Amino acid sequence: MKLLSLNVGRPRASDHTSHPQGVTGIDKRPVEGPLRIAAPGPKGIGASGVAGDAVCETRHHGGDDQAVYAVAREDLDEWERELGRPLRNGMFGENLTTEGLDVSGALIGERWRIGADVILEVTSGRIPCRTFQGHLGEPGWVKRFTHRAAPGAYLRVVVPGEVRAGDSVEIVHRPDHDVTVALQFRAGTTERELLPRVLAAGDALHPEARAQAERYVAQHGS
Repeated sequence: MKLLSLNVGRPRASDHTSHPQGVTGIDKRPVEGPLRIAAPGPKGIGASGVAGDAVCETRHHGGDDQAVYAVAREDLDEWERELGRPLRNGMFGENLTTEGLDVSGALIGERWRIGADVILEVTSGRIPCRTFQGHLGEPGWVKRFTHRAAPGAYLRVVVPGEVRAGDSVEIVHRPDHDVTVALQFRAGTTERELLPRVLAAGDALHPEARAQAERYVAQHGS
């Protein structure tokens, strides 16, 4: 398992963002590095956990619980075959394009060591948005991406440090539950009846995902 590509974005104009200045950092491009990865601060204040990476719409993106976004190259390859077009590393707005790692099958709370020092913890799946659809230029993309339920993973930074393209990725902790990124994503989108199950992930779960599950349980029971 390795970090195939390290990707960062710069603010670019877009007609598909809610940012007041009409810019987005979703168009991420590969860089060799090394780049420092560190917790950026609370959502709404902190942006990306990757040095030099732009997060423009901090109301919905960035912050400690989604400091880094990872996508498996294998998932990009499947979408290439389905869409009939090339998808370069970083095309989904991911900071980390991995190889040999089942990103959407990772457990919430699973921890990865990248390179010598950096440790990241899986918090949730990525919810597709209008900006993502506009960036990709695929009609109905939000619905198609949601139906696939392979959203890639948001991660928080447990141990900061530097990473570069080609670094090894090692799973150093797997929690004792069965809540994967894919299950959490389905629960939050198309299969709300699964929401009580995601609470088994405990404090590792993204606070917004936990709050959604708790509201469901309060209204419908477990």
